[in-house]
Amino acid sequence: MLKSQEFSIFTLSNGLRVVHKQVDRAVAHCGIMINAGTRDELEDENGIAHFIEHAIFKGTKRRRAYHILNRLDSVGGEIDAYTTKENTCFNASFLTQYYDRAIELLSDITLNSSFPEKELEKEKEVVLDEINVYQDSPSDQIYDDFEAQVYKNHALGNPILGTAKSVKKINKTSILGFMDRLYQAENMVFSSVGNISEKRLKSRLEKHFGGFKNNLFHQERVEFATNIPKNEQETKATFQTHCMMGKAVMGANDPKRTNFILLNNILGGPAMNSILNLRIREKYGFTYNIESNYSMYSDTGLFSIYLASDPKYIERCVKATSKELKLLKNNRLSSNKLNQAKQQLKGQLAISRESNSSLMLSYAKSLLLHNQINTLDKIYERVDAISSGDILEMANLHFNIDEFDFLYYNGQ
Repeated sequence: MLKSQEFSIFTLSNGLRVVHKQVDRAVAHCGIMINAGTRDELEDENGIAHFIEHAIFKGTKRRRAYHILNRLDSVGGEIDAYTTKENTCFNASFLTQYYDRAIELLSDITLNSSFPEKELEKEKEVVLDEINVYQDSPSDQIYDDFEAQVYKNHALGNPILGTAKSVKKINKTSILGFMDRLYQAENMVFSSVGNISEKRLKSRLEKHFGGFKNNLFHQERVEFATNIPKNEQETKATFQTHCMMGKAVMGANDPKRTNFILLNNILGGPAMNSILNLRIREKYGFTYNIESNYSMYSDTGLFSIYLASDPKYIERCVKATSKELKLLKNNRLSSNKLNQAKQQLKGQLAISRESNSSLMLSYAKSLLLHNQINTLDKIYERVDAISSGDILEMANLHFNIDEFDFLYYNGQ
């Protein structure tokens, strides 16, 4: 068992890891995160991880769908779920006095779901509609299509929702097969932030999650190697031209990832004072929306720049973006600008941890991926240690535009 002033980590008798932070709040949050996502699907399973996220609420050996949804709703609580390329998470927020209710419900849906065929067929229509809604939004769809382009012939390039064809093939047998491979105690983390003692939490978890076992099978993930950059053009029914550019970079296990997080934040992060926003949107008025993103997976990451513009400005936007990338490659940040960037990132990190719900999910992901959790102070230490030379190194390694993939959605 590991204890810090901020949280404690312990392991149940079946190998399920738990992280808990006791806080004196009326509302509590907890969830189970499974190391199973889109990249863990076999060739004929695309979309099954996400479909399980939907179908798991449709009935258990003890409850029908209504009783699952009503269990926390009736006392003002919430139950939610999401799927990523590497994880599936089921989580709940509730008044502290309903901790036992929330834990038991989460264990029931993850351990005892019955997946009635009639409900599965209905839920397929819901997911197919979700796919259609997504495809109706080019500013959302281009992210999926760009990732498929960069990670071509790798599971990371597959859409989380699956395709209409793959979703229609999903059945109870394939669902149980996927869960049997990956829903194992040692492949999961339970995370909790709320006003409950560690002793009581452990007792409740041993009772309700002790049914999760481990089998001898361990599914290894196929690492991403490299790709040949491509420039793709698609025609869409849009007024604007949408553009994505970028490449595969280092993943969450790389010790230099914090350096790149800071560089991306400087270039086109969420703040309005990012380079791309100030130099291209504010200075020229070429675009309403321009941003850069760094999506981390365990062994790789995707750096991307997205912009949307009137077709007559798109070439100038790309040229101006290329110019800013070159400036970051050729010019060392001043001490003042570097310190300002560090303070901005540290402030954003602190604000993100103000939400106990977000903190609970962050703990789960960190423990699942790194088998440890860094306190905010430790993260600050890594940020403070970054030099202007480190930023210059990252820019020269990853901001070579001739190595970028490009994807354009051109209006009709």
